[in-house]
Amino acid sequence: MKVGFVGLGIMGKPMVKNIVKNGYEVIVFDFNQSAIDEVVSAGAHAAESGAKVAEAAEVIITMLPNSPNVEATLFNPGGIAEGLSAGKTVIDMSSIAPKASQDFAARLKEQGVHFIDAPVSGGEPKAIDGTIAVMVGGEKAVFEKYEALLKTMASSVTRVGEVGAGNITKLANQMIVAINIAAISEAYCLAKKAGVSPEAVYQAIRTGLAGSTVMDQKSEKIFSGNFDPGFRIELHIKDLQNALDTSHDSNVSTPFTASAMEIMQSLKAYGLEKRDHSAIANYYETINDLKLQG
Repeated sequence: MKVGFVGLGIMGKPMVKNIVKNGYEVIVFDFNQSAIDEVVSAGAHAAESGAKVAEAAEVIITMLPNSPNVEATLFNPGGIAEGLSAGKTVIDMSSIAPKASQDFAARLKEQGVHFIDAPVSGGEPKAIDGTIAVMVGGEKAVFEKYEALLKTMASSVTRVGEVGAGNITKLANQMIVAINIAAISEAYCLAKKAGVSPEAVYQAIRTGLAGSTVMDQKSEKIFSGNFDPGFRIELHIKDLQNALDTSHDSNVSTPFTASAMEIMQSLKAYGLEKRDHSAIANYYETINDLKLQG
């Protein structure tokens, strides 16, 4: 099976490498030549455009920042749609608005092309070691056809419903992650102000009910002050905006998500939007006049 892949960012590059490692022929395209060179050195093949990727591959995966990026990559001149033919499949692994996924699926269906939304969770570390979680929306038969391919990149691949359901699930994930980071940052600041080491608090509670993957991954970054991005604040802002828009469309109240969004917006106002989302801790450090490092 020939696999196309468009979007070689922080997540896309290691995902391609894992597909290649599992014996698939992968044809890639990105506007970043250094990213192309990196995955080609790992065994992928480069194409001149998204259209050329689609011509060469049976299934085309996209991994891009937001809905407008996916739309442009699919439908702009030279885009993936130009190279598609009936029977092919597009798997969008980007985290985008559920309504956008449904719109793209309807437009591609006119060409006889299948579409599934399959956003991921786990960040760069899990993309590198092939243990991301994938949540899939789409026809069951299409999902089953490509489940093995998705498992080359993931430790968990779950179909949660029809097109759009994958991104609704991802929004729920992103809400929980943001609120979780805010909660541990708030708690660590309380500990520090009260004279207890936040690192000691973490070690004491990490295996109890309060423990989580978020706590384990993000506490280390908070305590070291290393906020190099695994997942940037600006991308989490995008996800929370999609979550809030979807909640309003569904008439659902989401006050904790709204609060997390305001925290991230304040960090963006200070020019910190390129930092890892664990830098939510910076907000709490500022308002409490303390440092969690040391």
